[in-house]
Amino acid sequence: MLDLSKAVWQKSPHSNLNGCVEVAFINKKVAVRDSKDRSGPVLQFTPVEWETFVKGVHNGEFDFPQSSLAGD
Repeated sequence: MLDLSKAVWQKSPHSNLNGCVEVAFINKKVAVRDSKDRSGPVLQFTPVEWETFVKGVHNGEFDFPQSSLAGD
């Protein structure tokens, strides 16, 4: 189990009162948690998994379909 007691959590400046996720890079892992529930579950990823996800975000692979944004 990953010891998160010394994790330094980062949150995007784009987050708002509705919450966001926080990320910590610790012991060659990437930890992700809900900023509204800091004592809740934490997802863990390897650096390769995280880089793959971030590249997908940059490439628009996880963008909402326009129909979802219009409330359809």
